[in-house]
Amino acid sequence: MSSLRLQRVGELLKRAIGEIIQREIPVGEAGLITVNDVQPATDLRSAKVFLGVIGSPAQRRDAPALLQKMRPRIQSLVAQAVVLRYTPVLHFELDTTIERGNHILKLLEEIEKTLPPEPKPAPPA
Repeated sequence: MSSLRLQRVGELLKRAIGEIIQREIPVGEAGLITVNDVQPATDLRSAKVFLGVIGSPAQRRDAPALLQKMRPRIQSLVAQAVVLRYTPVLHFELDTTIERGNHILKLLEEIEKTLPPEPKPAPPA
């Protein structure tokens, strides 16, 4: 299957799942959950849903389990919103790319502090 089709299906699923989560799960219960990415399998029978959670550490920890518990309802709503031959089985995972990016930026700042200062260029004569 073409990667362009997978990208389009992923975007459709991302939009639909995001709207469903916004409607079905109160922010106070699981924090603010965002759908950062959806990667459908090549046969479109399953999809990984990468989540961002803004909230307490407990909410971040519990959000994937809550969504996994609500998966049948979410999948049935996705089936109504996105017409595909098969509704993909959704697997929810926390997206840690932002945390990893922040960690790398901190490491780069620490390295920058240990480097000797750059010499100033001599003024033109």
